[in-house]
Amino acid sequence: MSADPGRIDLSATPAPAGGGCADGCCAAEAAELPPSRRAVLTRRVRLLVAATITYNLVEAVVAITAGAVASSAALIGFGLDSVIEVASAAAVAWQFSGADPRARERAALKVIAVSFFALAAYVAVESVRSLVGGGGAEHSTAGIVLAAVSLVVMPFLSTAQRRAGRELGSASAVADSRQTLLCTYLSGVLLVGLVLNSLFGWSWADPAVALVIAAVAVKEGRDAWRGEHCC
Repeated sequence: MSADPGRIDLSATPAPAGGGCADGCCAAEAAELPPSRRAVLTRRVRLLVAATITYNLVEAVVAITAGAVASSAALIGFGLDSVIEVASAAAVAWQFSGADPRARERAALKVIAVSFFALAAYVAVESVRSLVGGGGAEHSTAGIVLAAVSLVVMPFLSTAQRRAGRELGSASAVADSRQTLLCTYLSGVLLVGLVLNSLFGWSWADPAVALVIAAVAVKEGRDAWRGEHCC
């Protein structure tokens, strides 16, 4: 562990199975940071996490409400992803609230991973139920607008946090940025599914999109559990 409690030195942490930080990129970048720069980046991560939590709380309420009204498994799944993103960002906020963020790194990553798995399980069950006999999803203007707005907002939050997390050498901050990036992808996929359903009445497109959400969430959860988000 670094003598400076603000430094997150991953060079002392064994590389996870399957890759991760084996090339030492995050540790190499973090090792060169002066204390003043680390302090700036830490504050930046905290601000970005706070912005992510705020936006996702609003997103969750709108998506779940609109999904319930339209009987849309994809919209409800998207709203639950927002809830998961809040949990993920809260774990990073907790980590960086301590004097030694590195000491809480692995715990934060586990929380993020479990959040991904919980999302995948719920969305998969609801999607299969809709495909094999549930009612078709209805048109949702609110869902389309929400997906379009998220497609604009999420890339900015993800990119900014990923850059700060990599420079700090924080795998959890980078993993959380990947959670936000996933929300960007899901926004695009959700938008396509909702538009197809609205224009052509393809109700199967909604649960099919939700299954894509579940599959991606499983992959991201596995990566977070293994600590493979560092670089």
